[in-house]
Amino acid sequence: MSAIFPKWTNRLPLIVLVGGVLFGGAAVSGLSYYFTPKYTRVGYQPIQPVSFSHSVHAGQLGMDCRYCHNGVEKSWYSNVPAASTCMNCHSQVLKDDSRLELVRQSFTNNTPVPWVQIHKTPDYVYFNHAVHVNRGVSCVHCHGPVNKMDEVKHTKTLSMTFCLDCHRDPAAKIRPASEVFNLDWQAPPGFADRDGQKNVHDWRVRASDNCSACHR
Repeated sequence: MSAIFPKWTNRLPLIVLVGGVLFGGAAVSGLSYYFTPKYTRVGYQPIQPVSFSHSVHAGQLGMDCRYCHNGVEKSWYSNVPAASTCMNCHSQVLKDDSRLELVRQSFTNNTPVPWVQIHKTPDYVYFNHAVHVNRGVSCVHCHGPVNKMDEVKHTKTLSMTFCLDCHRDPAAKIRPASEVFNLDWQAPPGFADRDGQKNVHDWRVRASDNCSACHR
């Protein structure tokens, strides 16, 4: 009596199991590689409710980042300015410009302007702005040259590898405290090996690459 199924079907469960493992492994690898900020966030540039040009304010006018983001040196969070900060200037400058109507309404009604957040770390990542800027890490290292952007966009990956590269060699990123908010500053040749290493030592920088440094 001949068999109902060919002999190779006896190996079918094993084939399905191996195929499932290979497919699952490929899927996990693909997701791990491509579903990172490098591919999902870099280039993100949402339309904001009010057109604000960093290249005009921080670039042409030379405004210090801390005038608007005044909590960055003392808080984990770099705050977005309230409308009252904008109105310190715009109660006189372009005070009737239609582009600023939403800002004026926000100021009058004491309601926030619904800015769209661009840079965001996952909920399972701890990041403290104050710790970094007070140890010589400039805004441009994580946010790019915002003083040259009309509309801010996500330019750095902010991935785990991005953070670890800096934590494992902080001297290459740390600049003098006086130049942290000078977004055009460029390190002179040999700075990392000379002044950078000195700053790491003098400021007692302990840039850990242990998981608990960022995942708490």
